[in-house]
Amino acid sequence: MSSKERLKILKMIDEGKITAEEGTQLLGALKKQEEHRSGATEGGAQWLRIRVSDLNSGKETVRVSLPIGLVNIGMKMGARFVPEIEEEAVMEDLAQALSQGMAGKIIDIVDEADGERVEIFIE
Repeated sequence: MSSKERLKILKMIDEGKITAEEGTQLLGALKKQEEHRSGATEGGAQWLRIRVSDLNSGKETVRVSLPIGLVNIGMKMGARFVPEIEEEAVMEDLAQALSQGMAGKIIDIVDEADGERVEIFIE
């Protein structure tokens, strides 16, 4: 847990902006968030995988695997392959899946115009 965040909560309690009980709840939520973040990256078990396939041949044209810790870079790379119309919604779906700790296939888009399928997994 970040000591800066912890100090902010304690200062809010001291100033009477929140009750001690509310502060305890916030500190607990911060601790859970920190545990979730560290659990997602420890041991190298969590990966963001992006796969782009040709619809006609089924052959993979792109395969990218990144540790979850580098997900922002992965999202930028993946955005290049997502049709512009759907890009914002796809990135929101992926961000939500990551924040909820989901795993498996998160995104599966077929782009008929370019003849490609984009799949994004969290493993």
